[in-house]
Amino acid sequence: MLQRPVARALFWATLSLSFQPVRVSAHDIPSDATIHLLVKPEGRTLHVLARAPLGAMLDVDFPLRPSGNLDLSRAEGSLRDAAVLWLSNNIEIYEGDSLLAPPEIAAIRVSLPSDFTFASYEQATLHLTGPRLPEGTELPWEQGRLDVWFEYRIQSDRAELSIHPGLARLGIRVLTVLRFVLPGPPGGVVRAFELHGDPGLVRLDPRWHQAAFRFVELGFFHILDGTDHLLFLFCLLIPFRRFRALVWIVTSFTVAHSATLIASAFGLAPSALWFPPLVETLIAASIVYMALENIVGTKVQRRWMITFAFGLVHGFGFSFALRETLQFAGKHLLTSLLAFNVGVELGQILVLAVLLPLLAVLFRYVVPERLGTILLSAFIAHTGWHWMVERGATLGEFSWPALDAAFAARALRWLALPVAVAALVWLVRLRRRSERAGPPESAACNTVAED
Repeated sequence: MLQRPVARALFWATLSLSFQPVRVSAHDIPSDATIHLLVKPEGRTLHVLARAPLGAMLDVDFPLRPSGNLDLSRAEGSLRDAAVLWLSNNIEIYEGDSLLAPPEIAAIRVSLPSDFTFASYEQATLHLTGPRLPEGTELPWEQGRLDVWFEYRIQSDRAELSIHPGLARLGIRVLTVLRFVLPGPPGGVVRAFELHGDPGLVRLDPRWHQAAFRFVELGFFHILDGTDHLLFLFCLLIPFRRFRALVWIVTSFTVAHSATLIASAFGLAPSALWFPPLVETLIAASIVYMALENIVGTKVQRRWMITFAFGLVHGFGFSFALRETLQFAGKHLLTSLLAFNVGVELGQILVLAVLLPLLAVLFRYVVPERLGTILLSAFIAHTGWHWMVERGATLGEFSWPALDAAFAARALRWLALPVAVAALVWLVRLRRRSERAGPPESAACNTVAED
């Protein structure tokens, strides 16, 4: 047992420690971290300029002054350790299928938070080859920026280059802003990327088949993940028992959403803040309408026309989900858009192939077809109604544009392409109907008279 004086001393020591001010660890992971990468192949050298916050680099002891500021006169070794540990070790670059060897550090700097030289490759190179910060600069270490110039050895600046920026450990939410400067004169073509977290392997200048494969995959999984699009598709097929009867319905939906998706990607869609919530509200309304049409029992022979109209709206919805992903298309924008639509169609075919047999079994052995159609459609209408109300409330928070001549002209421009596509689909369908009807009655009578 401890003696009383010793126990008293331990008690007061523990009490005094518990009231000491808590110092936040210098190695806490920041909630947000933004990394800048500038990549340019030149001859047989690949230049990679990187900027990252010092406060995100754990397990590196930066030399500090008694005031807590970074001691720039003794920081060179720690900066190089941080550049290797947190940047070059986590950035994988491929030339074709070959992983490039670790790079050399051509230059390294510390910059202030107010420095914006990484806005372009030319400014960043001038910054990294220019004078360093004065050693007497008062800079809290966690506010500094580490700027590094890496040089990789490559076979050719025309080779296929890919990068995997595995920098997600630098923060809870990491944004990597990457600019790829294509070979050519200064100020030439620059391809920009905004990558969240760990984006996986990114092809900096993809070939057309690489872009197409990526977007087919994106379209396939997008339709499977989109609950509202799946419910709309489910409403379409409830009244039909055969896949062949759905061909025109699905075709009209495909043509419509392809038209508005492509138009939106080429900047022909409204860019106002109210437009995305308007489209989302209309998508929910399309679900409610189709479900109510199933309940009422309207003729389904003309369903392709209303499906076409709603397909235009769903195409804008696809474009919102595709905006961030178009950065991976490279110079193959149209190819990527068409490939995305192919992926969507493959996903729709899969859904139809699964749901049609299930509906057939349900209506044959579980519930009569008419009652089952009403019950399923009522459930879908209920869900779509709640979505429509919620999205309509969000839409109501935005101010609407003035209904003037300029707005009318823009609206006519937006409607021109969908109307043209609708007319083309109608003419094709009319021609097919006339071919099935056979020759006119008068022509048949003339044939008989000649005989």
